[in-house]
Amino acid sequence: MNGSPAALMRVNLLEVFNEPDPDRRAAVIAENYAEDVVWHEPDRVNHGRTGFVRRATELLAENPDWVFRPAGPASELDDIGHLGFQWGPSDGRLPMISGMDIARTSDGVIIELYTIITEIRSE
Repeated sequence: MNGSPAALMRVNLLEVFNEPDPDRRAAVIAENYAEDVVWHEPDRVNHGRTGFVRRATELLAENPDWVFRPAGPASELDDIGHLGFQWGPSDGRLPMISGMDIARTSDGVIIELYTIITEIRSE
């Protein structure tokens, strides 16, 4: 795919973190992330595509009935992409986690991703 920072942000959210099939998810990661990608989460840092695939799989397994939804459009400035998100049950019930992903890109792939959690709402 290799696209603009905004396009990569949509791929990151919708084609990686909403993809239940591990083979399709790994293929999207291989095409849209640098081999040495670094993903910063609030509680850990993941290194390389292998670590990225592993952590994405873990995250999806933690709440298998949850989905990610964009919170507004993806934006970009130079080589930086941004997309807000909400993550919660597919039926829209609480709990819901809100946050944003910010990525540095180079040559059409994500080289560094930062996930920031801005709000956790519960019933």
